[in-house]
Amino acid sequence: MDDNAPLLVIVDAANVVGSVPDGWWRDRRGAAERLRDRLAADGVPGRSGPVEIVLVVEGAARGVEPVPGVRVEAAPGSGDDHMVELVARADGRTVLVVTADRELRRRVGELGAEVAGPRTVRPS
Repeated sequence: MDDNAPLLVIVDAANVVGSVPDGWWRDRRGAAERLRDRLAADGVPGRSGPVEIVLVVEGAARGVEPVPGVRVEAAPGSGDDHMVELVARADGRTVLVVTADRELRRRVGELGAEVAGPRTVRPS
């Protein structure tokens, strides 16, 4: 592992936004933007040291712009496949993937990523 690189935190926007029934389905892009803004303001609670946050969006949330502190990547196809690709390209860095998706958790775990649920970055 590259101990000098910041922790790479990959956030499954659709999964995290969908974890709380707050009307997100009426404005998926707006919900992803609110999550992005919360990540930019709060980072990843409980994680010390520098982090690089990547918010992966798909579908109706494509077009969400990055802000300082949060890189936004629109998945060209499946968001899950894109997150797996990001983990595979992490090149020895420590990676945390935030999602509740069991299959995605299995796939990135096989590549050595840590996994955590949506409450890691979103209060319930």
